Amino acid sequence: METSEITDVKDNESAPVSVVNDSASEKKLTDHISNREDLTSYFEESNHSNNKVYRTKIPKICLDEPCMLGVDEAGRGPVLGPMVYGITFTPLSKKQLLVDIGCADSKTLSEEERDGIFDKIIEHPEEIGWAVEAISPTFICNSMYQRCKSSLNEVSMNSAIGLIKGAIEAGVNIEEIYVDTVGKPGKYQDKLKSIFPEIKTLIVAKKADSTYPVVSAASICAKVSRDHALRAWQFREGEPKGDYGTGYPHDTVTKQWLTDNIDPVFGFPQIVRFSWSTAEKILETDAETVEWENIESASVPKKQKISSFFLALSEDGQMQKKKHDFFTNRCITNTIKL
Repeated sequence: METSEITDVKDNESAPVSVVNDSASEKKLTDHISNREDLTSYFEESNHSNNKVYRTKIPKICLDEPCMLGVDEAGRGPVLGPMVYGITFTPLSKKQLLVDIGCADSKTLSEEERDGIFDKIIEHPEEIGWAVEAISPTFICNSMYQRCKSSLNEVSMNSAIGLIKGAIEAGVNIEEIYVDTVGKPGKYQDKLKSIFPEIKTLIVAKKADSTYPVVSAASICAKVSRDHALRAWQFREGEPKGDYGTGYPHDTVTKQWLTDNIDPVFGFPQIVRFSWSTAEKILETDAETVEWENIESASVPKKQKISSFFLALSEDGQMQKKKHDFFTNRCITNTIKL
């Protein structure tokens, strides 16, 4: 069961709305993110098994003037923590503002530089709007393991589409959309164009975060939000042992942390994406083996006689109920007749 918590800010007020997929929503959380440090308390109060969406107040100018919107993510590859998708939107007339405040690919910036640019984005609430979705490790793993599996690309695309739809439904006058791709750019672009045919310019490209400042701004919002989500993580399973390093599968410190913090029965803490091959291999070697016994027959006869639905009678006229194979195979008999 999954829940997406959505917090929208309207007219300097917060109106959290929980969009429930399969379970009950949580109580109201942090009201308004007015500075970078608010992100920590926002994520600190949340249920880490649920996805979280935060949207800023829509600048009035974005309702009146044609805007451009950028989409990017942070934390796609790590074996630990959420993946965060971000969007940023601003009027076409304010395009230079993003350049002036230093928006560039978040991967080329230091944490201090990213934080400084994020602060500047927040300092322009009348010209720049943004939103992020923190996709929980639990949701990612369940999507990849459930019967109707969803790949990480599908999870990513659905998040991006949901954030774009949210901005459009809030009234943002979007004319141009720029997206950093997952998978093949052409295929992804065609998919988005079929969903948003009214958008005049829609471009999906590799390394879009280093080409389009509006995508760079989205990348920075996503990356800074993920940094604070990790910093605010509450280990409900108990305090873990040691430092988890970068969180990437190739990091030896991260691998050691996974080995040191596995429970032989219950597996890893919620912060771990247990569907990643790095985690799966450790589970195979260090966790208890579970054998699932299929006691029900998987095959159903194509044709059944009507007599098969009735019980035979014994010589004394009593109904003879056939024992289930589970009891027969284990030599289990009734001690009392009911």
